[in-house]
This record gives sequence, structure tokens and C-alpha cells, in this order.
Amino acid sequence: MPPDSPGRRAVFLDRDGVLSFPVVREGIPLAPSSMDEFAIYPEAAPCCDRLHQLGYEVVVVTNQPDVARGVLDPAVLEKMHERLSRQAHVDAVYVCPHDDDDACGCRKPAPGLLLKAAADLHLDLRASFVVGERWRDVEAGRRAGCRTVHVERGYCERAPEGADAVVSGLAEAVLWIENVGDNGGWSVAERRYAIKIFADGADLEGIVELARDPDIAGFTTNPTLMRKAGVDDYEGFAHKVLDHTGDRPVSFEVLSDEFDEMRRQALRIASWGTNVFVKIPVTDTRGHSSAALVEELSRSGLRLNVTGILTLEQVRRIVEALTPGPGSIVSVFAGRIADTGRDPVPLMADAVELVGPHSNVELLWASPREILNVCQAASIGCDIITVTHDLLPKLKGLGRDLEEVSLETIKMFHRDAEAAGYVL
Repeated sequence: MPPDSPGRRAVFLDRDGVLSFPVVREGIPLAPSSMDEFAIYPEAAPCCDRLHQLGYEVVVVTNQPDVARGVLDPAVLEKMHERLSRQAHVDAVYVCPHDDDDACGCRKPAPGLLLKAAADLHLDLRASFVVGERWRDVEAGRRAGCRTVHVERGYCERAPEGADAVVSGLAEAVLWIENVGDNGGWSVAERRYAIKIFADGADLEGIVELARDPDIAGFTTNPTLMRKAGVDDYEGFAHKVLDHTGDRPVSFEVLSDEFDEMRRQALRIASWGTNVFVKIPVTDTRGHSSAALVEELSRSGLRLNVTGILTLEQVRRIVEALTPGPGSIVSVFAGRIADTGRDPVPLMADAVELVGPHSNVELLWASPREILNVCQAASIGCDIITVTHDLLPKLKGLGRDLEEVSLETIKMFHRDAEAAGYVL
């Protein structure tokens, strides 16, 4: 093994199935053989950017035996990796072009590609990670002395053994790596999510219970949630919430659709406590921007949570309006973006870039639909994610062993069939 340079570390990523879509036939993953087949996952670039922010080199290590088999033109492979480097923001690509029968020493599960990258880039393998979706990736990482992450894709082939973590995709892998960091281990029970979790709801009893949880960093609500919860006294409810949430940030929304009345209501809401954030909609119901009001209130010292945002242009306009003021939040409704059939991750990653230069503004991923969204939001550098009360218990399953979850699911089906008295 080459000498390591302490402190410089990398995340080694397999290509197909981690950064790019594999070609799967009858449950077996195959490498793309043409540029038309070569497609990069939308989360690849923001995930790689997050790894860079965490201080890692991002290095691709990939077996491409189709070159030796004459199925893949080396010139096409080079074009694929030019696209990968450009679109996914990777630092280097190391390729083994040999077939299974070639005893080359670089074809995974041999650690040759990792060792060469470590020598070329002066990397500390013991402080590095390997992320892959096949047993060869995990085994190569183990042999090189790296910690390993298995991306479970459900292939019909030999399963990896001894991976340090099993995840559902690159976003979750990045979150796991971020949590492990230099600590040498990550306890799921500790529930450290690398992002602030704000509980989103209007069930007072639930809020009181969640206020005892140190992992809940703040609270949000809105008129729709309050109406569903049967709240009939807005201000009375707000004061009851504030009685239990301590100094953690709590967001309450203005009710008016007229900007002058919004201003009056915002000042009243802000008077309820120094930890109160006033939620201002990004537009009124006629589509007129609230940016001027946001700037005025921000300059007046109010802490704002600008809500209902779905486009980058809205983010840009509101960030500019918030710049003069105290700490505020920009809430982008990623879940509602997903509901339109669009992947919210690239847009949210761009929003991170827009918010990043402004130390007084935090980006919030709103309306998540599943726990994967927590991993995605954390991996691209969002500051906050709201999680509804019904979704919060699922956070306990983050990082669970998939074999264990599979068995639990089968037991549930069996138990319910017996309880129902079904017979055939």
C-alpha cells in the first residue's frame, strides 16, 4: 500500500448504479455501451458538491470490461467520462478496462484502482470511503482499508458482505458519510441528521411532546394545518405553543392577502416572542410579489420565514430582499415541486448556491414526502427541513439494515393474514 498523507481524504464512487443509471436486464446490471444509454442521476452533482464542501476528493473507480470484450469503444468511454466530470463535478476517474480473465490487479474486487488513486492524489485511505452498489466495490474498499457503503439496488446477484453501511442511494450515502466524519462511527439511535429538523404541525399535544425532543430544532405551522387540527383561536394557540417550545424558532403565518394588513399582522406576530419567525407568502393570491414588504420588514428587524416558494427566480428575489435584515428563512416547497413530476433536487441545489453567500439567510426544504428527502436535503447543504408529525416517527428507521426491514415486513403480512382469519 502506498504511503498515505494524513488529512487528505476521498470518497471513491462506483460509476454505474451510483452516479449514472445502469442498464438492467433480468435483474443484472450492465454498463451503458453508447452515449444515448449513458444518463447521470440528477442527485449526482449536488451530492458530489456536498462531499467537496465536507473536504473530500471525489474519485470515480469503475470496472469497464466491455472495452476488452470489444463491446465498448474506448473513445465512447472517454466521452462518457468527460460528461461525467462536467455534469457530476468529480475530481478524477480511474478505469479498469480489463476482462474477468485478466489478472490485472486493478479490476475490483482487487484494490488496484484505489491504490493508484491514493498514490497519485496523496490520499489517506484509512480516512476515505468507498460507495458502490455491487459486492466488488465493497470488497475492493475493504482490501484498501477504506470504510464502505453499499447502495442497495436489488440486483439478482451476489450480495456484498461486511459493508459499514447499507443505503438506498447516493444522497443517503453522503448523509451517512457526513455523520460519520472523523468520529469513526454513527449511531442511528443518536438521530443526528446533519440538518435541522423543524416539526411541522398544529396538534398542540404533539407539539408539547416534540418539545421534549432535543433533536427537534424548531417548529412551523400554517393556517391549513391549524384548521385541520380544529384550532379556532389563532393567537391563543400560538401563545400555548410558545409556552412549551422554549427559545427554539417557531414560525407563524400572516393571514391577510393585502400587503398593508400583512405588515400590521407581521408586527403583531413578531411581538409574541424573540424566537418567533413571521411567515410571509412569496406572493399574494393575485401573484404579486411580496419582496418589497419582505425587504421593509427585514430592515425593521423582523425575523421572517418567506413561504410558498417554488421557483429559483422567487428564491433570488427574496434573498435579495432579506439581505439587509436579521436571520431569516427561505422556504422552498420541494415536495410540491415533486408533485408536478419534476425532480426537486437540482433546483434545491441551485437554491443552496443562491442562499449560500448570505450568512443571515437559511434555506428550508418544505413539504417532504418521505424520509429520503431528509437525506437529499442534508446532502446538498440545505439548512433546515420541515417534517410533519406523522412522518417524524419514520426518522427512527434511517439507516436500518434492509434485511431486517424485509423480515419485519414479511412478519407483518403474516400476522395480519392470521388476524383476519384468511383461508385458501
